[in-house]
Amino acid sequence: MVRRFQEAAEGVNEAMGTVLSVDPIARRPHMPGYGIVGPSEGTGLLPWQWGTERLTRSHDYWLATVWPEGRPHVTPVWGVWRDDALSFSCAARSRKARNLEVNPLAVATTDDPANPVIVEGVVVRVLERDSIAAFAEWCDTKYETSYGFEFFDRPENACFRLEVTTAFGISGVDFTGSPTKWVFARR
Repeated sequence: MVRRFQEAAEGVNEAMGTVLSVDPIARRPHMPGYGIVGPSEGTGLLPWQWGTERLTRSHDYWLATVWPEGRPHVTPVWGVWRDDALSFSCAARSRKARNLEVNPLAVATTDDPANPVIVEGVVVRVLERDSIAAFAEWCDTKYETSYGFEFFDRPENACFRLEVTTAFGISGVDFTGSPTKWVFARR
């Protein structure tokens, strides 16, 4: 099983930046028992822009990873949504970083429970200095900090990128008519 996860991560490493420039496919998620209406009823399917707006403006994200023995682990992280991926950092020996070494599959959510957007995919460690520098600039701008490249490039820190395969969003004002699942096409 670990080998499958490592192969998935390697595939994403090779495919970094290969998200097609078209919006993901939107459809209703399977939610039996919740009274969810058809895709053309209620609000209808939410446009991907609705999701990206919430992902971009979320101050924090909740990141779910899995311990090596299978227990779930959830923690808040600062991050930046850009190019249909969530970039974040943490201590290189933190629980989430160690979990991702074994199993790179993860889920992240926005900080708004009334209008949540949930993304799932494969997390890859970012090692390229130019990518780390860009992430540092994005973080300093978003969070009005001045950590800079040197902070994120230290050996005790790690930068990651969650490459999204699917996402889910729901508008709190239309619970039964807005649930949308987005599926991302990859080359």
